[in-house]
Amino acid sequence: MIVEPSERARGARSSIIREILRLTQDGAVLSLAGGIPAAEAIPLEELREAAATLPVAAFQYTPTEGYGPLRALLAQRASQELDRPVGEEQVLVTGGSQQALDLLGRVLLDPGDVVAMEHPGYLGAIQALEAWQPSFLPIDVDRDGMRVDLLARALAGGARPKLVYTVPDFSNPSGATLAAERRRELAALADRYGFLIVEDDPYGHLRFAGARQPAIATLSDRVVRLQTVSKSLAPGLRVGWVVGPADLTGLLVRAKQAADLQASTTGQALAAALLGRPGWAERQAARVTPLYAERARALSAALRRHAADVLDVPEPEGGMFLWGRVTTPGADTDALLRAAIAEGVAFVPGGAFAVPGGGSLRDGLRLSYATLDLADLDEAARRLAAALHR
Repeated sequence: MIVEPSERARGARSSIIREILRLTQDGAVLSLAGGIPAAEAIPLEELREAAATLPVAAFQYTPTEGYGPLRALLAQRASQELDRPVGEEQVLVTGGSQQALDLLGRVLLDPGDVVAMEHPGYLGAIQALEAWQPSFLPIDVDRDGMRVDLLARALAGGARPKLVYTVPDFSNPSGATLAAERRRELAALADRYGFLIVEDDPYGHLRFAGARQPAIATLSDRVVRLQTVSKSLAPGLRVGWVVGPADLTGLLVRAKQAADLQASTTGQALAAALLGRPGWAERQAARVTPLYAERARALSAALRRHAADVLDVPEPEGGMFLWGRVTTPGADTDALLRAAIAEGVAFVPGGAFAVPGGGSLRDGLRLSYATLDLADLDEAARRLAAALHR
């Protein structure tokens, strides 16, 4: 049977990360590629205990907006985090934050609309928004996050983005945190020029160094905030949520009804059962953050030990990723990946995170320290160094 795909389907890109993960399933290749939580970080016994107490309603349909107890809880948490009242009508539960990105593109973007995005940018966001045929405006990132001064320069020159997308805390893939002054500048630019900021925050609770920064949503009402339990609880639940202006969440609800009716009631009920326990989220963060801190420092030290002459890697303050730059002239991390796989280690080449219209990032690579133990992290760094030196 010959299937004629739509123009949108023909233009869809595959996730190189998913392809790499297939190559590492047998355990022979040590993977620094996936942004997957450590198995030890998933509260398996608490999930089992919570599952045994779920009411029958947790296995039924639920409103598109979300399972009532969870939605009420998320509105309460958002009110505390943002230091202002957030009503339930401002909250939509989605099938992970990835679906939220797709829905935002669906209801806000027409072909040719401008989306400004930090470069390197999150591959999942590029994939989700690219489907709606926008024109991308890449904004370079340094160690203090998105170069908001470059965005301001583009705006002064006539650029008019409809959306500005950022992962402000421990960005995927750069690991950078947007500095406080840049957050204020970005919020002020949104108020002045009328664009919407998409503040994607999957990693903010995983800080193990440095000072916590205010959410951008505390600085402007022109912000839609995305969060998820994928990194704090379990990605298999597929529970994320949007907090934004009520008129926008209303549009998203109608789009979600057409897409899948609702996110999994059972996943939402499990998330509500744990997040609803007083102090549970704080205890969980206190349990898993030291684990990631130890692994981040171990990988950073191992890379300095084995590959300091050819690889520059900043010290992380949180999250799950290191962003490395190969210092050898003419570096090509696509080719390096093939050599690395032959050595028994995997990473994600920088080109996977190139925003359309931005630079190639061929000397960059993303490394995740989340899932390997300390001995394997050292061995993975040694293998990567061997590939680099080849």
